[in-house]
Amino acid sequence: MMHPTILDTRGPNYQELLSIYGSPLYVYDGLRLRKTIEHITQAIPYPHTRFRFASVTNGNISLLRIFRDADWGLHANTPGDIYLGMLAGFVPQQIVYSGSNLNRAEMVQVLNWGVSTLNLDSLAQLQLCCEVYQSLPTTAKPAQLKLGLRLNEPTLTGDSRIGVRPEEFPDAIAITESAQLKLSGLHFYRGTGTNATLAFTQVIDALITIAQQLPDWQYLDFGGGFGYPYRHQGITFDWREFGQVLTEKLQQLGTEIELVIEPGRAAIAGCAILLATVVSVKWQGDKQIVGVDTTVANLSVPSVHGGYREIVTLTTLHSDPLYQTDVCGNTTYSRDYLGRNCNLPKLAIGDTLAILDVGAYGYAMSSHFLHRPRPAEVLWDQNHHRLIRHREDYQVLLANQVFE
Repeated sequence: MMHPTILDTRGPNYQELLSIYGSPLYVYDGLRLRKTIEHITQAIPYPHTRFRFASVTNGNISLLRIFRDADWGLHANTPGDIYLGMLAGFVPQQIVYSGSNLNRAEMVQVLNWGVSTLNLDSLAQLQLCCEVYQSLPTTAKPAQLKLGLRLNEPTLTGDSRIGVRPEEFPDAIAITESAQLKLSGLHFYRGTGTNATLAFTQVIDALITIAQQLPDWQYLDFGGGFGYPYRHQGITFDWREFGQVLTEKLQQLGTEIELVIEPGRAAIAGCAILLATVVSVKWQGDKQIVGVDTTVANLSVPSVHGGYREIVTLTTLHSDPLYQTDVCGNTTYSRDYLGRNCNLPKLAIGDTLAILDVGAYGYAMSSHFLHRPRPAEVLWDQNHHRLIRHREDYQVLLANQVFE
């Protein structure tokens, strides 16, 4: 059995990658990503299902193209998501926009790009969308515009700022009808990172009942929020159970409803690691304090998307004793912990650590906090590696600054 603190090295030669591309380094496993995409795709047998990757979790164009080649579309939270998606080769008809609080210029841009499915967050955003659509020249209007509402129903969505309440549906219908459009979709967002399958399956009947309040209902966007088990022995979302229950419920309707599924974190989190090099070791009593050459600024904000990531060594002996270890970043920020109370062997300067499961909200939420340039990204695919994002240098800190 593999020692639980050792990184599985049957894939990439991580030391070789570090010698070529430097440290710290994001490494993505293309094969694992494809297998995850395949698993999710096959888990939902409903024949009218469209998968849309939630690119808010990772916007690297090389990775987006893997989803495109798997016949997935794109779920966009912002115009920036759409822009990257189109550069990755997605056509506007493959992109679903489900965002909030666009200004008029942004709404014009989204419709000018040709995005034709939009789930709106409020009556005000729906009104703006309809007004902008009516103002566009006929040749610039997206064909077959499909408008939906992001649902806000506290018993289903919890306490959320996002969405439209069912009691507002009549006003929403009136807005779309006045623009000679139809309100045909309902978008459900359970909340980010939910691993409990029951949290999704138990609301299906209620969602269908609410959606049927829309006289022109054509699609159910079951959104995202599907979790990933960062604690590997924890609860795991059961895609097959979810797909079976959802399929049975929709097939009972006797009418063809399009189903949209928007996995993000669940699809991409597990395919990536962040390699870091030990630069300092000290002891505080029996606790090992390890400093590495990366920072918590290169991972998702703990208060937003959770702080736990499993950390393992690249190599160690099976007989090595384990010590309670804090892994600390290379800034003076008092909360710059990449991991706390990890069980790791005695480490030395120059050793390599791997922070697992960083594919979602890793680089996407990284920042220049305390003015550290961001790492490079590498894709390992079909026994080959290639650079998919250059390492930043200090010049990036001057971008767009104006000074004498």
